[in-house]
Amino acid sequence: MWPWEHAVVGYLAYSLFCHLYYRESPGGLEALVVVFASVLPDLIDKPLAWEFGVFESGYALGHSVFFAVPLALLVGTGARLLGRPRVGVAFGVGYLLHLPADVLPAYAEAGHLPLERVLWPVAPVQADERRVGFTDRFAAMVGEYWHELLAGDPSTYMWAQLGLLLAATLLWLYDGAPVARELVVGSTRRVRRWAGRTTD
Repeated sequence: MWPWEHAVVGYLAYSLFCHLYYRESPGGLEALVVVFASVLPDLIDKPLAWEFGVFESGYALGHSVFFAVPLALLVGTGARLLGRPRVGVAFGVGYLLHLPADVLPAYAEAGHLPLERVLWPVAPVQADERRVGFTDRFAAMVGEYWHELLAGDPSTYMWAQLGLLLAATLLWLYDGAPVARELVVGSTRRVRRWAGRTTD
């Protein structure tokens, strides 16, 4: 899955959880955390593998269930101690959903579950390509993605991705555009304070 697809899945799941459990939309900090956490495994593993050669592949420490579960529990406990339990839940939802989201689509496409992607170091994923820089690899993959999208004949998987993106965008707007909402409110307050000082 692409990073933005992980972000979409994470936001959708957390927002739906908030509506079902808390009976309200997620706040800006929670929305920011769930999106960040949903891409964090890739931010850990891909540069370390592709750029620095620390891991054999882009599925290692960050994607490992043996790292992800303790990290989610640690962040959740810390957030609760700081009086921000929802932030801990947002982190856990975003981070932990990344793992099955990297396994299940492969099953849909190839008919097998690549569980080794989430079992590092017990079952590490072997490198299947020569080592190239992070930016070169990422640019090549984005190029392939856009080529398929603009070719005019998207696959069923691509249509599903676009459908999820549309659903997440509509839900985000329904939620009051968290993060953007807080930025606008904060900017408005700063302008009012500044205007109040200049008129005194």
